[in-house]
Amino acid sequence: MSNVEQDPAELRCGGVSTAAEPEAELLEPRVVPLGGPRAMMVGRTLPNRDRRMVGAWCFADFYGPADIAGQPGMQVPPHPHTGLQTVSWLLDGEVLHRDSLGNEQLVRPGELNLMTAGRGISHSEESPAGHGPVLHGAQLWVALPGAQRDVAPHFEHHGDLPVVSSPEGEVTVLMGELAGAASPARTYTPLMGAEVSISAGRALRLPLETDFEHAVLAMSDGFSVDGRPVGVGEMLYLGRGRAQVELGSGRALLLGGVPFEEQIVMWWNFVGRSHDEVAQAREDWERGRASGAPDGRFGVVHGYAEPALAAPALPNAELRARGRTRKPS
Repeated sequence: MSNVEQDPAELRCGGVSTAAEPEAELLEPRVVPLGGPRAMMVGRTLPNRDRRMVGAWCFADFYGPADIAGQPGMQVPPHPHTGLQTVSWLLDGEVLHRDSLGNEQLVRPGELNLMTAGRGISHSEESPAGHGPVLHGAQLWVALPGAQRDVAPHFEHHGDLPVVSSPEGEVTVLMGELAGAASPARTYTPLMGAEVSISAGRALRLPLETDFEHAVLAMSDGFSVDGRPVGVGEMLYLGRGRAQVELGSGRALLLGGVPFEEQIVMWWNFVGRSHDEVAQAREDWERGRASGAPDGRFGVVHGYAEPALAAPALPNAELRARGRTRKPS
């Protein structure tokens, strides 16, 4: 998924340790358009004003449930990525992914589309022809560590993820491990992502890795974390040092990971380490977009009906790698 803002802010992330003691901080989403002139609106909780990351999770958009009956739905033209993984997860509806490696994959609820950008890839996402009336889901990015940020791009689809069932509900493990279940999805840092679906009037207690920091993104009304209400689309940051968490009825994404200590620059759809690195990625994208050369850094996406997205202009000031949070450690 693209950050399609035409004047994207410099997103300063990475590099500051979090406190070892448990803490809670509510991160409220900001509403942004997705998909150009026919944009649907999404709520973005990461990066947030003061807290930019949860482990290596550096971007989180939540959308829906949106009524897209008779409408285009999601329409995100071809666009580039570097230095990250994109994680597509649906609660309702379907999204068609195409990328410059030639992959074409429809993702449905309970399935994971995971794209590793590495040194460079481009892709498009759209609600397919004949799509259902509702679209509801989340799109997340995972920052790649410096040693792996230039890996060869690749794509994974996992349609049979591990599910932990109990009388209280179900836990689907997207990435990493939780409650004894391990996802087959490839990760580059110690992290975890899972959807929890908890029956009405019940609560589910889950074990946590004490070395991880964690957060919960509420995806339905009436959700609670350790008895604290969390509104739909809000994220409750839980710090690290916790051995368990109690989640109330509803649906949510539980995210966690070892705090990401590297300083990074995240601008538009690129994750890098310096202004020059990001500027070079932008230049490479614009050169390839203008020429349509399939052998360029980002390749070409075939099958999408509209032109690829033009990159926004770089800001006048130099992009600088900054800490993962504005708060002191």
